Amino acid sequence: MEREIGTWFRNQSPICLAAWFFSLIKAKTYTTLTVELSIKKDLEKKGSMTISKREFGKRRKELMAQMESNSIALLASAPPRVRNNDAEYQYRQNSDFFYLTGFTEPHALLALIPGRRQGEVVLFCQEKNKEKELWNGYLLGPDAAIEELGVDDAYPIDDIDDIIPGLIEGRDRVYYSMGKDDSFDNRVMDWVKVIRNKAKIGPHPPSEFQVLDHLLHELRLHKSPAEIKLMEKAAKISAEGHKAAMAVCKPGIMEYELEAELHYAFTRNGSRSPAYVSIVGAGDNACILHYDANNAEVKKGDLILIDAGCEYEHYASDITRTFPASGKFSPEQKAIYEIVLKAQEAAIAAVKPGTPWDAPHNASVKVITQGLIKLGLLKGRPAQLIKSEAYKDFYMHRVGHWIGMDVHDVGDYKIDDHWRLLETGMVTTIEPGIYISASNTKVAKKWRGIGVRIEDDVLVTKSGHKILSTGIPKTIQEIESFMSVAH
Repeated sequence: MEREIGTWFRNQSPICLAAWFFSLIKAKTYTTLTVELSIKKDLEKKGSMTISKREFGKRRKELMAQMESNSIALLASAPPRVRNNDAEYQYRQNSDFFYLTGFTEPHALLALIPGRRQGEVVLFCQEKNKEKELWNGYLLGPDAAIEELGVDDAYPIDDIDDIIPGLIEGRDRVYYSMGKDDSFDNRVMDWVKVIRNKAKIGPHPPSEFQVLDHLLHELRLHKSPAEIKLMEKAAKISAEGHKAAMAVCKPGIMEYELEAELHYAFTRNGSRSPAYVSIVGAGDNACILHYDANNAEVKKGDLILIDAGCEYEHYASDITRTFPASGKFSPEQKAIYEIVLKAQEAAIAAVKPGTPWDAPHNASVKVITQGLIKLGLLKGRPAQLIKSEAYKDFYMHRVGHWIGMDVHDVGDYKIDDHWRLLETGMVTTIEPGIYISASNTKVAKKWRGIGVRIEDDVLVTKSGHKILSTGIPKTIQEIESFMSVAH
């Protein structure tokens, strides 16, 4: 790294160097020099990374191959969401819709019609409109959509009520995501009513309506090489954010200042938003599983739990690290941290093809229960304590969840009431934790207010597993060394 810093300095003009040093001094961020330069280097290397048009087409074909004969599938884009009054949230496409199209505009609908001779893939989208584009930006338009997205036909979204009933009529089955959007449910029924009203003189209306989710979500559960690269990129960017926050952390700083370091690193590395609301909990707040106020002051002796990950090209990362505000763990913090770390290592080791989904969780429960017994926080025999779920006073959640385009990604965990087996291409988080509430009077005071969680994104490979979220200090020695250098 020192050689890289020297090279960077030699390549800058005197004026640029002076301006850069002035900004560092003004912002009091000189201690984050190494992290900043690491981010600069990553930016220089960064290139475009996307899913190919060919892969989107392959996904559509795989889905249509699983649909029943003489059927149609309908998928709507995500509607814009109002934050307050007339101010909208940043638009983010529906994950299922994007998975099959790569199209990021609102007010669109995809129809998949297996075996249709005139074209199996039909898109409805906004027309080109100079006035709209003046206010809201570029619109692809139906004509360009055929070439850019690889669909067979594309029509203006304003014509959908005239065209869709004709595509549905004569089909036996309609697949769509029933029950998720009342507005879309009602619209599908309106199209069916149009067909029913002329059924005596025309083609029959569909007799079956099936949920599309199961077929589509099984496809999404198994990640392609291109998807894995995007998830690795998201994790790499998130790692920069975690290191930046760890580097500036000290007593007296506010939780939201650490959150700002995370989001700054995310954005300058190409992420347009976090994958979920970032959790930055100091002290007692680390024991609140979904804490997101992030407005408390960091105090001497606090542990900081940061659960944060960016989204990159519609793919999520989800990473948690816990570290001491002062850069050194207390004996009690160290004891709890070591148990959680060993639990994570045991759970990750259990990730491999053919293993039941709950095997990593069971491995983590065993390590945590034994560790808490050793510290005197649980009393009894491990097997009995696990059977009675006594550990849930300290470890109340499961060890992980699917991750992909959604941070809590789609896909069933059980098949026919049995935990499904892990398969190559699946990605799960592994995130054991121990949380000892400040109000827990069953334990000695020295343990209260300690919350630790360690989380990584883990890919199931042919030979076992691969951790996607690397490059962030995780062992006690790594964390204390990193913070010592940063401070």
